[in-house]
Amino acid sequence: MQLPEGKKIYFASDNHLGAPTTEQSALRERIFVQWLDHIKDDVGVLFLLGDLFDFWFEYKTVVPKGFVRVLGKLAELADAGIPIHFFVGNHDMWMLDYLEKEIGITVHYTPQEFTFCGKRFFIGHGDGLGPNDIGYKRMKKVFKNSFFQWCFRWLHPDWGMRLGHYLSVKNKLISGEEDAVFIGEDNEWLAQYAKRKHQEKARDYYVFGHRHIPLNIPIEQALYINLGDWISHYTYAVFDGKALELKSWKTA
Repeated sequence: MQLPEGKKIYFASDNHLGAPTTEQSALRERIFVQWLDHIKDDVGVLFLLGDLFDFWFEYKTVVPKGFVRVLGKLAELADAGIPIHFFVGNHDMWMLDYLEKEIGITVHYTPQEFTFCGKRFFIGHGDGLGPNDIGYKRMKKVFKNSFFQWCFRWLHPDWGMRLGHYLSVKNKLISGEEDAVFIGEDNEWLAQYAKRKHQEKARDYYVFGHRHIPLNIPIEQALYINLGDWISHYTYAVFDGKALELKSWKTA
């Protein structure tokens, strides 16, 4: 795919809206909406790499309360013809078809490869990849089990959302709190995963979220980029058709 003249591709991840409190989340949501409004004139494609919400569960007829501003802004962008790709993260893994049907967002459940302007991108949220994350991988199998999901759906939404939010914030295996510290280039398991994928098939960029820290690590002639988060870093990446760059959104 070639980008139209003057258009760019934007990447963002790990907003965790809804946590740790409603008040703090509302402030971060407004900042993110400001950023979305800022990029709307030159965004050609928007990639959201998961954990937009700190907890998300879709009942058949119930949608979680809140997040009206960010969902409305995403709907505005989608209605303007801007392709939006959403990669389900470990906090919103129970995403079904709400974003697709109501907003027009393409939802991905596994890493995907894209080519823009001759540059090859390998993109995903990042949870459960690489040699580590053993405890989370076991937990994910339970969460993705259709029987477990069926059981959870029988909880009243008020109870289900309260329980899900509590576990999402308190359980480090889910929250990823223990992953938010740089452990050295040679020990970064997502970087190691990207290096292994690069040996299988060379790409130009490997873009992930999940780690909550902005990273830019060379892999031969390629780059592994971690997007950071919109909790403490407010970082994102932008591709102008020639190069991919990490940036920080400075608020007034």
